[in-house]
Amino acid sequence: MKKNVLIIGAGGVAQVVAHKCAQNNDILGDLHIASRTKSKCDAIIDSVREKGAMKVDGTFEAHEVDATDSEAVAALIRETGSQIVINVGTAFVNMHVLDGCIATGAAYIDTAIHEEPDKICETPPWYANYEWKKRDLCTEHGVTAILGAGFDPGVVNAYARFAIDQMDEVKSIDIVDINAGSHGKYFATNFDPEINFREFTGVVYYWEDQQWKETSMFASGHKWDLPVVGPSQAYQSGHDEVHSLATNYPQADVRFWMGFGDHYINVFTVLKNLGLLSEQPVKTAEGLEVVPLKVVKAVLPDPSSLAPNYTGKTCIGDLVKGTKDGKDVEYFVYNVADHKEAYEEVGSQGISYTAGVPPVAAAILIAQGDWDAKTMKNVEEMDPKPFFTQLDRIGLPTRVMVGGLKGEDKAWTEV
Repeated sequence: MKKNVLIIGAGGVAQVVAHKCAQNNDILGDLHIASRTKSKCDAIIDSVREKGAMKVDGTFEAHEVDATDSEAVAALIRETGSQIVINVGTAFVNMHVLDGCIATGAAYIDTAIHEEPDKICETPPWYANYEWKKRDLCTEHGVTAILGAGFDPGVVNAYARFAIDQMDEVKSIDIVDINAGSHGKYFATNFDPEINFREFTGVVYYWEDQQWKETSMFASGHKWDLPVVGPSQAYQSGHDEVHSLATNYPQADVRFWMGFGDHYINVFTVLKNLGLLSEQPVKTAEGLEVVPLKVVKAVLPDPSSLAPNYTGKTCIGDLVKGTKDGKDVEYFVYNVADHKEAYEEVGSQGISYTAGVPPVAAAILIAQGDWDAKTMKNVEEMDPKPFFTQLDRIGLPTRVMVGGLKGEDKAWTEV
């Protein structure tokens, strides 16, 4: 049984991870959190203690680390005796933290594909450009690495696997992410603005007819009528889970849809057309070199600051279509989360909550042995049922609707 957890990162998602690890420290053991700015880690630990989140008396310590330095990460893993690392820092540090885990034998969990600062929307399957290159090393060293274990990617991968397991054949996987909440700001992003915008400024890759296809952001839209949040406009977007699901289920069309309002699209379009979302450096008239995207990030609200006034709900799920016993069948597997409830429990908004709870569930499964794969896996390659059990227990219950078994149009039944 693995114990002792090191959390990398100190943003809004790390806040959730810290609280949820504390609530389960009877299983996870000693807790540590590290980032470039130790004071941010101290503030998170203070929040944990103020809410009395620790399940049992135990260690929770803050550390400073440069997560782009794999040797420094490895040294910290050894110093803290951590056997599980939950990486919720920026996606730019993934490969460095993974290398630190391989060097020490610690299990590795992340919530997104690795990115390089000067590249966006890389050629598919994106995982093959980075993490998957280390799979053989993980196997050789017996290191468990669970990739993309947030909500999307992560839980939605497990939703897909669960639905497909009920079918004889899968035909399509449509992942739909709708945030029907309101933060009250003129304009803000729900997580790191730099990572957020990078998803939407390049090519949108999707898998259809057993081949990679391309479109552009906001070119393909659809109105989805989802439980609780109701009719919502969403647009086909590039996203991490498409890259692994298309590889593991090549016979199925795989698409990702994210909800956007007109105001977001208008502001985004202006920023993009002005060149302010570029990841490439430019020089000012004074000779100062700046990256426009980083300037925009600096002037926008910190996503963690949105939490106190955030209201409304999210609905994120998978519509999976296939056949069973010669008949068409559809599953919609989903979760509904509440921004206000998330803030009251852990001090974060709902987007951070949905991203931060799943890696803790994965850590619990690794600690207990259920997911201690001793190699590299994407979430859909793991048994989803124990994952759902933990998610339900610690705050993200899974809901399932099934339809079409009798050939009836939209004959949905909640199960």
